[in-house]
Amino acid sequence: MSNDEIVEILELTTKLLELHDADTFKIRTYSSAAFNLSRLNDQELATLSTAALTQLPGVGKSMAAKIQEIVQTGRLNELEQLMAQTPVGVLEMFKIKGIGAKKIGTIWRQLGIDTIAGLQEACETGQIAKLKGFGESTQQKILASMAFLQSQMGKVRMDKAAILAELIRDELQKYFPNVVITGEVARKNETVETIQVLVGTESPVAAIRQINEIGWLLQNEKISSPFTWRGKIVDRSTTTELPPQGEEVEQKKTLEIQVEIVFVYPDKFESERFILESTEAHLSHPTALGTSLLAVAYTNSREESAEAIYQKAGLPYVVPEMREGLGEFEWLTQHKNEDLITWDALRGILHNHSTYSDGKHSLEVMARYCQELGFEYLGIADHSQTASYANGLRADRVKLQHEEIDRLNQALATNASKPFKILKGIESDILGDGSLDYPEEVLKTFDYVVASVHSNLTMSLEKATGRLLAAVENPYTTILGHPTGRLLLAREGYPIDHKVIIEACARHGVVIEINASPWRLDLDWRWIRYCMDKGVMLSINPDAHQKEGYFDMHYGVNVARKGGLTKEMTFNALSLAEIEAYLDKRKKG
Repeated sequence: MSNDEIVEILELTTKLLELHDADTFKIRTYSSAAFNLSRLNDQELATLSTAALTQLPGVGKSMAAKIQEIVQTGRLNELEQLMAQTPVGVLEMFKIKGIGAKKIGTIWRQLGIDTIAGLQEACETGQIAKLKGFGESTQQKILASMAFLQSQMGKVRMDKAAILAELIRDELQKYFPNVVITGEVARKNETVETIQVLVGTESPVAAIRQINEIGWLLQNEKISSPFTWRGKIVDRSTTTELPPQGEEVEQKKTLEIQVEIVFVYPDKFESERFILESTEAHLSHPTALGTSLLAVAYTNSREESAEAIYQKAGLPYVVPEMREGLGEFEWLTQHKNEDLITWDALRGILHNHSTYSDGKHSLEVMARYCQELGFEYLGIADHSQTASYANGLRADRVKLQHEEIDRLNQALATNASKPFKILKGIESDILGDGSLDYPEEVLKTFDYVVASVHSNLTMSLEKATGRLLAAVENPYTTILGHPTGRLLLAREGYPIDHKVIIEACARHGVVIEINASPWRLDLDWRWIRYCMDKGVMLSINPDAHQKEGYFDMHYGVNVARKGGLTKEMTFNALSLAEIEAYLDKRKKG
């Protein structure tokens, strides 16, 4: 069992202890252990003895025994007892932003509400606002959060969708020679409603029978058709229950994401692939033949690829991720597909965290792994002092970090096959009034500043826009980090006037971040072309809290390409020499 899985169990236990109004000391014990263990570097908890566990910060004898129980059994008895005492609907309330465990407990105990539907009704009738410590504001936050979650039901993030799609494709390739992932996953959508796979076969009926023999794919016959299998993926963590007759049966739980497996005869495989990798809006584009692109695709022969379809239509080739019907052909009048940003074109990584704040790996580990991956620079941007929840850096610790960076840069430069350097950055909180989180004498010690909002996220359009504007106008702001603060499928993000913010970044020479975490992917790709039109560069940053987090930049590259971002307009496609010159010029004004 991994450290992350152990920490997840401890964190959930903490929440349920708070929910059930348990002893404060006990709650603090679990919370402290979860926090400290989440920041372990290279120690695997599963390999440690009870005695060794007690040497770790936040872990006493009792907690060490709990960890050993999790490692040996895969579960924690105390958590299971708490879960058994908690209605499913109450557990679902933890997904709602704006209320924590204590408030959920109050709603449950005082109003007897144990379902999401009951909570919504209580909000709509004003019962929640009347509870002590809640009020109208909290009630409205709950309603807004529930509305957002309902609108996102049945969707998964890009990262999860890709994993599930590849799982299905790999399984189907055991039985069919021609299998490809199409639809939203192929177009690199940030969230996905349906995982779609195309199968070439002479016998769709036999293919459906074959698929139904795969134990973890469950067909919905009502919505399926002779040429399309529709259904869901069975959750591997199935449970067993005893029905009234006393006979044990397996209850299959399915993942909410829809699965669609489309069958096509082999001679139409390529044309169908092209159609399924494109939106209706893209396919409706007029061609030189006086028909739509879709009509041209239907006349495609077996051998012709997507490139051949575009050529026959008299149109330039469009990469799958851009086939949205949102001005991609206009983009191609000014650019070439080869101009699009790629992983290989990235020269450095600028928004990352280390153990100086809330990262899992040390500065040296983060730097050496970055260098191993072939990058020229690592920008370390730990959290600033106000972020106490993330062990934000006070001014004295900033000085210590900079001294370590200087030492590491000397060591890393020795025998290096090509230049590599750690850049001194900070992720400064944008405070309520839009100011940055340090006085000028500290800000000027950094090579660059990523300015981000992390607190007081419930803002009006005017408040949020004004707050960001003030940060953009600060001469020390280099990069505007995750501009809306959204968490995909979990938190909508605060509203901002994108045009006003982008135009302000253009005036003040501020780069805008595409935060590549699959939870964020913020700036939204739909605003990339407006940034480029205004001359605003974008930086694809992983917001990595451990070295493996660097690979999230693949998701950032996906949405950047979807939005038409070129290498030329990508900030961290600059070489080390170029970015140092840029930052030096900016600091000199």
